[in-house]
Amino acid sequence: MYEPIRTKSVHSTADGPAPDFPHRSREEELDIQLAGHLAALLAVTDELRATETSTDLDTAAERLAEQVGRLRGGRTPVRAPMSGTRRERGTAALHRRAHALAGRALVVAASRADTAAAILSAERMDAHAAALEPRELASR
Repeated sequence: MYEPIRTKSVHSTADGPAPDFPHRSREEELDIQLAGHLAALLAVTDELRATETSTDLDTAAERLAEQVGRLRGGRTPVRAPMSGTRRERGTAALHRRAHALAGRALVVAASRADTAAAILSAERMDAHAAALEPRELASR
């Protein structure tokens, strides 16, 4: 009565046990996303270090580099060399950007249940918010 199906179904999503593309777990995706946010925060921290000297920023940069390396399987992040010339950029804008990046990293670290990265992100959010307070009060 009916002819049997002779072709593969168009509704199958993978070709059995060996698909054409690699699959990542949710944890791996979150690791990649968290490493990206922390690396971006590290870049902004390095920019801030170029504009103002601070042991807090130096310590934060080292801790961020350590976390990014841990999330990337031991590979250290590429960092811009510290030049002797200071750039004239708005430090308030850099602090706002760093605060936003730290917030994003905190959200991903919390969903990943990475306590060390979450604590570091929260500390950086507090530090950048504190750095903005005197500037914002002066501009009012």
